[in-house]
Formats: sequence, C-alpha cells, structure tokens
Amino acid sequence: MVDNINAIGKIHNADMNNFNYQNTTRYVFGHGEFLNIGRLLSPIAGKVLLHYGGGSVKRSGLYDAVVTSLKEAGIEYCELGGVKPNPSVEPVRRGIELARAEGVSAVLAVGGGSVIDSAKAIALGVPHPGDIWKLYTREEQQSATPLPVATILTLPAAGSENSPNTVLTNEQTGRKLGYGHESLRPALSIVSPELFLTLPPEQMAYGACDMLCHIFERYFTNTQGTELTDALCEATMRTIMQQASILRREPQNEHAWGQLALAGTIAHNNLLGLGREQSWACHGLEHELSAVYDVPHGAGLAVIVPAYFEAVWTANPGIFAQWAMNVMGVTPSRDTERVVREGIARLRAWYRELGLPQTMAELGLPADADYAAMARAAVATYGARLGTDCLPGVHPLNVVACEAVYRAAI
Repeated sequence: MVDNINAIGKIHNADMNNFNYQNTTRYVFGHGEFLNIGRLLSPIAGKVLLHYGGGSVKRSGLYDAVVTSLKEAGIEYCELGGVKPNPSVEPVRRGIELARAEGVSAVLAVGGGSVIDSAKAIALGVPHPGDIWKLYTREEQQSATPLPVATILTLPAAGSENSPNTVLTNEQTGRKLGYGHESLRPALSIVSPELFLTLPPEQMAYGACDMLCHIFERYFTNTQGTELTDALCEATMRTIMQQASILRREPQNEHAWGQLALAGTIAHNNLLGLGREQSWACHGLEHELSAVYDVPHGAGLAVIVPAYFEAVWTANPGIFAQWAMNVMGVTPSRDTERVVREGIARLRAWYRELGLPQTMAELGLPADADYAAMARAAVATYGARLGTDCLPGVHPLNVVACEAVYRAAI
C-alpha cells in the first residue's frame, strides 16, 4: 500500500500542481443590470461608502442612477470620489477614516480597476488596527475580515471585479505594491457593457493589453500537464485580441465590449492559473515604471512584454512556439526560433494596431531614466517575497537581467 501511494505521488509530481480554488463573487452581467445595484446590494449592506473616480461618473448620469437605486432599496450612503489611475495610499487612508466614522458595512466601487483596488484597500483597512500600507509591505499581517466590496465596472481591464488582488502606489516612497487575499474578492460585481461605449480608444487599448498580460503571466510556465488550462488561456487570449481589434474600428459595438469585458474578468480571477506555476515578472517590471514615472499600466506592459519574451523564450521554447501557433496564427515549422520570433513580431504589430507604445521613449521616459534602480526595486519586491534574488518566471531574472530587459525596450 505504501509503495502504491509513493507511486501515485511520483505520477502527480510530473503533472500539473495541486490547487485549491474558491470564487465567491456574485457576477451579474448584462445590459441595464447596473440599475439593479440597490436590490442586489441590500442583502449585503444597509450603509455603503460610494467610491468613484473622476467627473465622468457624474457627467454620464451613472452616479445619479446608482444613488437612485440605493435610495429605492433603503440603503444609506456616504461618498468619496477622486480616485486617479495608479491609486494612491493617501486617499485610501482618508477613505478608511470616513468609512469608520460613518459606520458603513460595505464599500461600493463605481469605476475601473483603480477605483476597485482603492475600494478593496479601504475595505481591508477599516477593521485593521495598523497602517494599511504596512500590509502591502508585509510589515504587518491581516488580522481581520475586510468589509464586503461591491463593484459596478466602468472600464474593463484589470479584472479586479472578480480577483482577490489590489495594487496601491505610495507616492512618498515611489513604490507600487500589490496585496492579495481571498477575502478581497468582491461579494458582488455588475458588468453592463453599455457603460463602456464612451471610453476613449486608448483606454480600451490599455485595458486589452493588461488583460492579455494577466494571461501571459499564467500561461508561460514550466509546469507540465496543463492541457485544459492551456486551451482556456489560448481561447481567452484570442478573444481579447479579436474583440479589441473590432473595437478599434467600431467603438460603439456593445457586443464586442461585452465579450472583451468577460474575457478580462476570466483573465484575472485565476481560473486560467489553476495548477500552474505563475510568473508576474512583467507586472513586477512594469510596476516600477508606473510607480516612478506614472505611466499608464497597460502602456507600460506593451513596452515591457515583447522585450521580456525575447529575453526568456529560449528557457522553454515549446510553450512559446505553442502560443505563437495557437494564438498568433504562425504557421507550424520545425524552425522553432522562427516560429517564436514571428509570434513576438505579430504581437508587436497588434500593439501598434491598437495605438500602443513600443519603446521607453514613446512612453515618455527621460533619457537618463534609472533602469538599474528600477531593476533592483522589482527584484527586491517580487523576488524577496519568494526568498530569491530573482524575478520568478519561465526563466528567473536577476537584477542585471531585469535591467537588460528595460534597456532592450529603449
């Protein structure tokens, strides 16, 4: 019996990794569903902090519709607006104090990934006895259950509406850090595609790029035996690219927006990462760009990803060739290098089609940008958490290699 158990264990070690997956978000999708926020939220909270970004929420009439729905359901609210891209810890601290003072029982985020990430941080911080930033730096540990978070998505991109993750920037220290815990998955998320019809083309492009990279970080792995999630990743990547290309030509295509939004949710709720070793090297490298130079996250990824692929593909040419053929449509060939390089070239061309930047110069970085410092910071953040001196991935990168990726994109 012991020998059989050992044999089973050896077989499993060659297969995909064990996993434990739970997704507790109630996900409500469809035209006009945002009008039901009060009814859907009433079982969760009697008073909420209404959290949003800039003036577009009010100019579009969405704010009034949400407030009307809350009032009809008998839900009280206080509000905090003004969330900016790459959300900052200082407004989060103000939100925590406001939520405590008002005695809210949930946070309602009306916006894109930045607003939702900020809302999660507030929900996390309300019951936490220490400073919220110290949870992100890992100086303190989460000791209480966050408030429930509900979302109405206005910009499909980050997938935060169904993920357990949040990212904050500390402008004083120049650090951009993530925090994740299953208790941060929103209790309720509403996705109504008609809310995206007025988004500018660059926002659609940044969002599609971010979605795609969420899958890259999971797909390009050394884990074996992942046929099902390989296929799911590939189908979702193709959908993102196809629908984004349609929206570049037809920005009022509600069906395409709906397909893109659903793909963005699936890209980052970790369904596609089940049983797989994951990387997050591209996000680690890009977070330094957006923390130091405040570049849009999706734009930074468009510059980082091709340079990263060129630096690491030889560590596992099989998975890169598979991607090139199954996603980018490259003709199969015995010349693996040609297949992979053609796949990367087609990715660059798709970024260009969407109007995304290709170089650090196009991002607006100065000629004297300190790539060495950013490389050290990326490794210190993402490597240290795993007890290594490298960014993890299909081929781990030390500080020198990280700097080389940055410089390859100049």
